[in-house]
Amino acid sequence: MSPELCVNRTLARPAIRTQAKTASQQCSIPQAHTAARLDELSALGVYRGFLAELLLSECDDRARRRSERRIKAAGFPREKSLRQFDFDANPVIDPAAIHTLAKCDWVKKGLPLCLIGDSGTGKSHLLIALGTEAAMHEYRVKYVLATKLVNELVEAADEKLLAKTIARYGRVDLLCIDELGYMELDRRGAELLFQVLTEREEKNSVAIASNESFGGWTKTFTDPRLCAAIVDRLTFGGNIIETGTDSYRLAVTRARAEAAAAS
Repeated sequence: MSPELCVNRTLARPAIRTQAKTASQQCSIPQAHTAARLDELSALGVYRGFLAELLLSECDDRARRRSERRIKAAGFPREKSLRQFDFDANPVIDPAAIHTLAKCDWVKKGLPLCLIGDSGTGKSHLLIALGTEAAMHEYRVKYVLATKLVNELVEAADEKLLAKTIARYGRVDLLCIDELGYMELDRRGAELLFQVLTEREEKNSVAIASNESFGGWTKTFTDPRLCAAIVDRLTFGGNIIETGTDSYRLAVTRARAEAAAAS
């Protein structure tokens, strides 16, 4: 991006914009090639380069602060990144597939993502890390536990605020729902969650992490037809990443215990 374009889009200081434009114009005005004028043009070129670096640095700083605000607004419970993820510890997960998801084209298209696997296999880590990547790509992101979301929806319905709450969750570009399938939901809770998913369908992305395969979701959503409809909303045109059954946390704990016993 050119310095002037960066200034026009990012900086909100007219004085800085004017200075950048003036310096640019001065450097491009043809003059007689006297020695004195060449020295002047050389000095202006140095100034213009310095100003460009200054403005680009300001643009980068503002972009960084915007990313930090979006990440904070997402409400992630802890910081997780793809750089921290140990792909060697879980060979079931394809690193290329995850890094493709990190480009966030699926968020741009409003497609869903499902991370399915047993506890300790990296689902929540990947969910938070990919959500963070989306925030860094200037998407609005919200993270929430499935039970917390359902409880909030039930309370909102009781207080006649359901439409407002569903609309709020519908506005974000990516909704990350963690721990779906850990607890059984009653019919009312499942129906309210279904409303949120329907509000976002083919418009904004949903990413979920679940310890149950889709065949086991009837334990969470006890109505078979409602369960089938929810699975349809969360899989149609989307990505499914299976993280396997071998717990990374359990493997680390065992390795530490064995090392301690051997020492």
